[in-house]
Parts: sequence; C-alpha cells; structure tokens
Amino acid sequence: MDKEQTISSGQLSILFFVFMTGSAIINVPGPLVLRAGNGAWLSLILAGMIGAGVLTCMLYLHRKYPGLNYIAYSRKLVGPFFTYLFGFMAMFFLHYMQSAIVLDAGLFMVTSMLRETPLYAFNFLLFMVAALTARAGIEVMARMFTLIIGLVVFSTTTVLLLAIPLYHVDYLLPILPKGIKPVMHGTYTASGFPYMEAILFAMLLPCVRADQRRKTGKYMFLSLGLNIILLCISTVCAIMTMGPLTGDTMYSLFALARLIEFQEIIQRIESVIGMSLIADSYMKAAITLYVLNALLCELFHIRDRTILILPLALIGFLNTLVIFDGTTEWFNLVFVIHPVWNFFFLTLPLLILTLIAAIRKRK
Repeated sequence: MDKEQTISSGQLSILFFVFMTGSAIINVPGPLVLRAGNGAWLSLILAGMIGAGVLTCMLYLHRKYPGLNYIAYSRKLVGPFFTYLFGFMAMFFLHYMQSAIVLDAGLFMVTSMLRETPLYAFNFLLFMVAALTARAGIEVMARMFTLIIGLVVFSTTTVLLLAIPLYHVDYLLPILPKGIKPVMHGTYTASGFPYMEAILFAMLLPCVRADQRRKTGKYMFLSLGLNIILLCISTVCAIMTMGPLTGDTMYSLFALARLIEFQEIIQRIESVIGMSLIADSYMKAAITLYVLNALLCELFHIRDRTILILPLALIGFLNTLVIFDGTTEWFNLVFVIHPVWNFFFLTLPLLILTLIAAIRKRK
C-alpha cells in the first residue's frame, strides 16, 4: 500500500468498476455466446455470484485485519513461508495478466482497425502510458479514471441505443436449447475473466481512509452489481443484433457499431467502441501494474514504492512479444487456461486465508 496516498470508499469502488468492466465489455460477449449460446446472460449472472463470493472473502479479511493488505495479513495467518509462496504465485499471475491486458488491446488494433501497424508499437505505447500513470499514484488514478470511465460508459450506452432498430427480440429464444451445460461452460469462462480477478483489490482496500471504511463493502457490491448489469445488457444487445453469428465474432460490440446507420448523419461509429477498448485496457493495465508493484514492495519490504514500476512495465512489454504464437492460441489461453490459473494462483490462496481466519476467530 502507498502509505502517503489514500482515497475514499467511493473512489475505490470506481476503480473496482473500471477494473471489472475494463476490456471485458468488448471482449466477453462474443466468446461467451460461442460457449453458452443464448444463455450467455445467465452465465454472467452465475459468474457474478462467484465474484460476489470472492469479494465477500476480501471484505471479511479486510474487516478482521483493518489497515493490512493481502501480503500483510498472510504473514499473520500462515507465516513467512506460505506468504512468500502465495506472493510468488500472485506475482507470476499478475506478470502474465498485465501483458495479457495490453496484448489484447494490441491484437484488437492490428486485426480490426490499423492492420498495417506492427503489434509492438501499440503495446509499447500502452505500457509506457500505464507505467507513468501507476507512478503518479492511486489518488491520481482514482480522479482521472472517474472521468474516463464516465465517457466510456456514455459512449457504449449511446452505441447500444442507436442500434435499437437493428434488434430482433426473437433471436433471444430459445434460451437453453442444449440444456444447462453450455451455461455452466460460459460461467467457467466468465468467472475467470473478469470476476475472479477482483482479488487484486485485496492489495488496495487498505488505501481507503479510516473514516470511509464502513462504506467500502456497500460501494464495492454496488459496483459489482452495475458491472453485471452492463455486461448482461451488452451481451443481450449483441445477440439481438447478430443472433447465432454473435459467437463467431470476437469483438461483438465493435461489429454491432459497424452496422449502425442513422440516415446519412451517423455512420461508421465503430471507432467509438475502438477508443473505448483502448481506454478500458489502459486503465486496467495501470491498476494491475500498480497492484503488482505494491505486492512486490510489500513482499520484499521495499520502501521506495515507485522504483519497480518501470522495470515491471518493461518486462510486461517483452512478454507480449513472446507469450503467444497466433491469435487462435491467444484466445484459447485467455478463455480456457486463464480461469484455471486464476483459481489456483489467486482464488485458492484467498479461500485458504479466509478459512484459517474464520477458524481462528471461533477458537
């Protein structure tokens, strides 16, 4: 935790909404419909319930150990050995995750908008801006991201409203033509990205000012609820527009925006969705980089809280050059393997800490 900077519970909830919504609003609908069909919105609700369980564990540990972050209360609960084990597991996952966020935005640009531009150009610029933002501190991020996420939500909502003439409600039926199994498959996908990623905020909860901590849980659950509603609406709108073809479209909202024509005044507004994805990915990358830096500083007792940010960003950029061999392999990594890594490297340690804390309280 950055001991010199604090934020309010409302600002933390905005950062939480930014992180959870982030690139998910663009990336999730297409692959989710591919797996869950018309029941994709049910998968989002079930995955959101898993996210609520994760958030409950985080808030329970935060109330039991106020002022301490994930690494600090791990030392109290499981000792130094397992703290380093859990810390290295989280460090590995966050290294991969920061690269994945930036790489996803870069792949979107080179496959959908600027196809002649090399991938590393987008990745380097996005990492550079994210690193400078993370160095500025959590207060700056909270203030700046409030404005940016407001513009992103407004632009996305405007696109969905302009697409109303394209909607076909009959595309939503049948909801469960193949039973519940596809919905559970979709739940698995959506739980890993984005809902189990919420554990990163176990490092940021102590940044809330002491007089604001009582409101933290209420605001965080409100942000989670708004996130679930927004993702469900985006998914349902994509299905009503493209029907069965939604699952074959990776960036479904981008494809939806391409279809919008309002006489001859409003046409080809997919660039609005493209800019939203870039802004979302930038904000999520900055938060992830900040949390990764805070985790390492706490784990190794480093006093200078900014010294590692630029090296970590450089490592993340280099990872984007080597961690995938093609778009198909990359999407398989994100939507199939990512939930497994997320569970074992982040969720399982949190559940163990919560269980130990509950047992100690009873004793």
